[in-house]
Amino acid sequence: MEKYKIFVDGSAGTTGLRIADRLAQCSDITVLPISDADRKNLHARAAVINESDLSFLCLPDDVAREVVPLLRSDVRVLDTSTAHRTDPAWVYGLPELHGTREKLKTAARVAVPGCHATGFIAPTAPLVQLGLLPKTTQLCCYSLTGYSGGGKKMIAEYEAPRTDPALDAARPYGLALHHKHLPEMAAVTGLDKPPLFVPVLADYYAGMETMIPLDLPALGLTAQQVADALASYYAGEALVRVHPLNTGTDGGFLAANKLAGRDSLEIFCLANPDGTQMQLISLFDNLGKGSSGAAVQCMNLMLGRNETEGLNQ
Repeated sequence: MEKYKIFVDGSAGTTGLRIADRLAQCSDITVLPISDADRKNLHARAAVINESDLSFLCLPDDVAREVVPLLRSDVRVLDTSTAHRTDPAWVYGLPELHGTREKLKTAARVAVPGCHATGFIAPTAPLVQLGLLPKTTQLCCYSLTGYSGGGKKMIAEYEAPRTDPALDAARPYGLALHHKHLPEMAAVTGLDKPPLFVPVLADYYAGMETMIPLDLPALGLTAQQVADALASYYAGEALVRVHPLNTGTDGGFLAANKLAGRDSLEIFCLANPDGTQMQLISLFDNLGKGSSGAAVQCMNLMLGRNETEGLNQ
């Protein structure tokens, strides 16, 4: 059988390395090489991409935008940067959103979701699609992440001998409520406005926990309605699991690194005793369903492979 020719543009970064490692385990895939001298040569990179069956762009936004105009229209491209996530000409690569899986099977341009965005969109987009959450709703969102999402420099900073005591503490960032994932959080959910969003970086390697509080009386909803709607929406999905209402925590705790090393995502539906407040929580690996795992899942669909091939459920 002829093997698929795959190229990873930017294979030296954290996401690119993870994708390359996964592809190396696939017997039906050949990873196209590029010389060190050509890694920063725009036209040399474009030539390799145009030779491939599918290529991953694991690049800064501007560099990803720069190479796309040089590509054949029929070459399949998966962009892991923020550059094309709200571009209507690109398919947003979250297969579990209704209608997306079929689009991915014929798509030539796919934008891999952002990690924090994945955690926000997974519980909220279905509620908007089902008419339970008005498009005018202003939501809040908090998202705890391990330091691996910061790339090689941040990983080295955290894993070197400590001289900065700030690294020992959780550190909220994006404090001015301006984060690069906000546009896709609104566009993909269908909400009129992005959430009021604060990410938090902590001293552990991988894992993400995204939290969205809901005022149920203000929305005219019950906690059971919300939990049942999400369970029905994701029924039968291999990589997304919805826990029944008020179940799934570890004695009231939920460690953000619980799904580290996995490519699945779990949604927790937790309500206060009088049923007036609810929290939706997405738990997943920022490097798995939040990055390289999502990219490989999309690749599988685009190439007609088994959707979960090479993934750790």
